[in-house]
Amino acid sequence: MSIEMAIGQREKAYQLLKADAEKIVNLIDVQMENLTMPQCPLYEEVLDTQMFGLSREIDFAVRLGLIRSDEGRELLGSLERQVSALHDASTRK
Repeated sequence: MSIEMAIGQREKAYQLLKADAEKIVNLIDVQMENLTMPQCPLYEEVLDTQMFGLSREIDFAVRLGLIRSDEGRELLGSLERQVSALHDASTRK
């Protein structure tokens, strides 16, 4: 595989994982706006399931060498901060 192709695959993998993280943020935002409060077990179940799924995707990408482990940790950390900000905003309403 050429270096350009490998770099392209790494960038594509990272962008796909980032898109999945953004979907989780959107899902949680919609759920908090319209359906449930953060204290609801359904909210916690959805959040836990989605975060676990993304962490497994990231682990798989790291094991394949498509992204570095520090990139994966940063992606999860960013997602956690965004979800926390949504939570804080909803509890202030």
